[in-house]
Amino acid sequence: MSEVPEYTLSQRENYVATEQREFPMTDANFARIASLASDHTGIVLGPHKRDMIYGRLARRMRALRLQNFDQYCDVLAQDRSPELSNFINAITTNLTSFFRESHHFEFLQDTVLPQLKITNRASKRIRIWSAGCSTGEEPYSLSITLNESVDLKSWDAKILATDLDSNVLQHGSNGVYDIQRIENMAEERKRKWFLKDPQRPDVVKVKPVLQDSIRFKRLNLLEAWPMKGSFDVIFCRNVVIYFSKDTQRVLFDRYADILSDGGYLFIGHSETLHRVTDRFRSLGKTIYQKIR
Repeated sequence: MSEVPEYTLSQRENYVATEQREFPMTDANFARIASLASDHTGIVLGPHKRDMIYGRLARRMRALRLQNFDQYCDVLAQDRSPELSNFINAITTNLTSFFRESHHFEFLQDTVLPQLKITNRASKRIRIWSAGCSTGEEPYSLSITLNESVDLKSWDAKILATDLDSNVLQHGSNGVYDIQRIENMAEERKRKWFLKDPQRPDVVKVKPVLQDSIRFKRLNLLEAWPMKGSFDVIFCRNVVIYFSKDTQRVLFDRYADILSDGGYLFIGHSETLHRVTDRFRSLGKTIYQKIR
C-alpha cells in the first residue's frame, strides 16, 4: 500500500478543489497565464487571483471545446490569436457605479471646472479622459457633471472613455442600465438625465445629450496612445492597483506628459502616487495636480 502524503488543511483543500475541477489548473498553467496577462495588459495576477481566473477562463475553454489549460495557453500563444481579446475581456475586473467616490465629482464641479472656464476661456476647450471606463458609469457621471457646470452650446467639451475590454465598452456605448444602478442618485438627476421605457420598466437609458460628449474607444494603456491633444483632467481610478510599481511609474509619467500644465489626475481610494512619481502634488482624497 502506497504511503499517503500528509497535507496541511489549506493544502488539502486546494488539492481536493484542483482534483474535482473540470479543468485541473497546475502551478505551471497559472504561471503561464499570469505571464501572458502581464505581457498583454500589465496586470499582475497574484496567487490569490487563481480561483477567480479559473472560473473566468473555464467558460472560454468550454466555448472552445478544449480539454485542459495547456491547450488554452497554446491557443493564446499563437501569433495574432483571435482568442487574445476574449482572454483580456475575461481577466479584466469591471466594478463601477454612477458617481462612485462622489467627492471626486464634487471637486470637479466646485473647483476644477470653474477654474477651467477661466483659464480656457480663449479656446473654449475642455478635455477629460476616463481611462479604464468599464461599463460607462464613470464617463456618464463626468458628462452629467460637465452638462450641469458648463454651457456646452458655447464650449467644445469632450470626454474620452477608454478600456481594454471591448464588451464593457459596448455596454457603455449603449447607455442602458438596470434601474437599480441609479437608485441612490438624486431624484432630480434621475428625471433630468435618464429615460424610462414603458416596455422595459427594469432599465433606464441615458439621454442622448450625455452621449454627445463622450467617445468610447478601446485602448491598452501600455501600448501607444493615438491621442494628439492634451487633457485637462484624467480619471484613472482602481486601474493601476493591478500593475507593478515599475509599470505604474511609466504610466503616471505618460499621464503627466499628456496633461496640460496644472492638469488634474484622479485615482482610486486604495491607490497612491507616493514613491511612484514626483510630477504631481497631492490635493488630498486621491486628487493630484500636475506640477511639471
